Parts: sequence; structure tokens; C-alpha cells
Amino acid sequence: MRRFFFITLFSVAITVHPTLGFAKKTSKTAVSKAQGGTRKSAPQGPTYAQREDVMRFADDLAERRGLDREWVHQAIGQARFIGSIPRLMLPAPTGTAKNWRVYRSRFIDPIRIRAGVAFWQANRETLTRAEAEFGVPARIIVGIIGVETIYGQQMGNFRVIDALATLAFDFPAAHPRAVARQEFFTGELEQFLSWSARTGADPLDARGSYAGAMGMPQFMPSSIVKYAVDYDGDGRIDLWNSPADVIGSVANYFKAFNWQRGQPTHFPVRFEVSRLDMDALLAPDILPTFSQASFAAKGAVLEGDALQHAGPLALIELQNGEAAPSYVAGTENFYAITRYNWSSYYAMAVIELGDEVAAALPAGPR
Repeated sequence: MRRFFFITLFSVAITVHPTLGFAKKTSKTAVSKAQGGTRKSAPQGPTYAQREDVMRFADDLAERRGLDREWVHQAIGQARFIGSIPRLMLPAPTGTAKNWRVYRSRFIDPIRIRAGVAFWQANRETLTRAEAEFGVPARIIVGIIGVETIYGQQMGNFRVIDALATLAFDFPAAHPRAVARQEFFTGELEQFLSWSARTGADPLDARGSYAGAMGMPQFMPSSIVKYAVDYDGDGRIDLWNSPADVIGSVANYFKAFNWQRGQPTHFPVRFEVSRLDMDALLAPDILPTFSQASFAAKGAVLEGDALQHAGPLALIELQNGEAAPSYVAGTENFYAITRYNWSSYYAMAVIELGDEVAAALPAGPR
């Protein structure tokens, strides 16, 4: 079985242009190839070069990270405010009804299923190896990549530096968690610039989502640093063009978030109305909290294979607009999927897309 390597993204030497301050590439980098979709850019606003607070941040970043001050000023100074991004970050208006069936239809359709089958067939050996080494089922890895980018077809057209700078310096104050989220994106901008400097990548080149997520798995810069692996053994990490690196990195991400080998993600659940305490069951949200006994005591009834499950459970509610909600009993592995995107709807879409792709594979060994 081929061994995989953990390769630091900060291991590539760089040289700095004496006048422009941008790093010359001394190795082939992940962001130098096509990054999915067209290169049509979002409408751009002013650069951040004239913002004194931003330039103070640049000075501080250069000092703390040991980066060339002029290089950091050049990079951040050429980042542009993108007016559409703050609006995209705002939550849906209060009272907007959630609808699992509508949400599901966005991600589980013939296009993604066909693309998923092709991806699985092309990368069967790598998926099998990752499942054996990390314990994460191939269908979950395939589900993630399909939901995120349709297997690399839609990796985002925003310049990452524009997206991160906009969210770091102009995060919408109307957001209910504005302070915490702005701090998060400030940290991601710092990670992105550090990654660019240490790998020799041009910080103006990388494209991604409006939140700054990159590559086939849509990793944020900090996730690339912590969890990305060189799974094809070529000495570098490429989340745009190497399916092996993508598969290994997604599997490693879930292992880091305590994926339990062989454990189902969820079980069917029904309710005993006479003793149902729905408020108590939903209070922990998606965090697995209840033992089987405490689950049953509050009116949530498990059957079949679920009775053999020894770990904690959460009651997962999926609203269906004006129709009755759907419910499942989520395990620690369901919760692990929500560490990728903090949403039970997202996690269920990943699970069901992976299942649909697996079911659509041609007959033969899987």
C-alpha cells in the first residue's frame, strides 16, 4: 500500500523581486493551473492600498510572520473591495422557512450523480486506499467533493485575496456574529498570505469562493495548512488539479475531526408521543449528547441496527417548509461532517449524494 506524506506548504524556497516585491515561483504551485470555471471576475471596487488601517495590519503581519514588508504591502494593497461579498455573508431574513427537499434538490441531481460516478471510477484505487487508511468511506469523500464543486467544475471565480480582504476589513456589521466572523477572516487572510509567500505562489492568482475557499474541496487557507496532504507523492500539495491530493486531504480532515471508523452517520427514528419531550431533544442541536436510554426516555425510539449503537446521539431536524419536518438520529460521524459546514442540511446532502453515486456505479466490485 502506497504511503502518503504530510508536506508543509511552507517548505518551498522563494526569491523576491527587488522592485515589485512579488515572489518568483521556484516550483510548480497548485494555484498556477486552471482553477475551475471561467475567469470572469466580480465587479471590483477600490483597492485597499489607501486604507491606513489596512496598511497597519500589513506592517504587523510582516513583522509577526517574518515576511518582507514591501511584499506584504504590495499584495494587500492590490486587493480590491468586492461589494457583493458582504451581502452574500448575511444570513437569510428572520422567518425564512427552511426546506430540506428544496435544499436536497440543489445538490442531488443527475448532473452531480453522473459526474460523481465518473470521478469514482477514475479514482477508485485512491478512494479505496484512503478509506482503508483513514476509515472515511469513499461515498462520504465523493459526496463532499460533489457538493462543494461538482468534482472541480465550479471552484469559484473570485480572487481569493479580494474575498478575504473584503471580509477581513469590511465584514458586514449587520451580521449577528460580525466581530467573531471578521476575526476569523482576518486570520484566514494572514494564513493565505503566509502560504503564498512560503510557497512562492502569486497571491493575486488564486481563485476561489466568495468566502476565500479554494480548490476541489474548498479548503480555507488554515485548513490547507492543517489538513491538506500530498497523497499522490509528488512532493507538493495541489487541491486544484490532483484528485489524489483532494481525496487524501478530505479524508485527513475528517480523521482530524474524530471520524469513527465503521460507524453509521445516522439512524431512522420515530417518536413515542405519550412521552415525547421535543424541546429537550432539540436543545443540543446537532451535537451528539444523548445515550440510547436518555434518547428513549424523552420519546425518541430507535430500532434495528441502531439498538447496537453505543455512542452519543443527536436528534436532527430537517424542516420541509410548510410540510412536516424530517428527523434522524445523528451519530458522531454525522457531527463530523458538520465540521466541514455547520449545517445538518449540508451534512445530509453530502451523505445522500454519496449514496446516490454509489448506487449508480456500474455493477462490479466497489
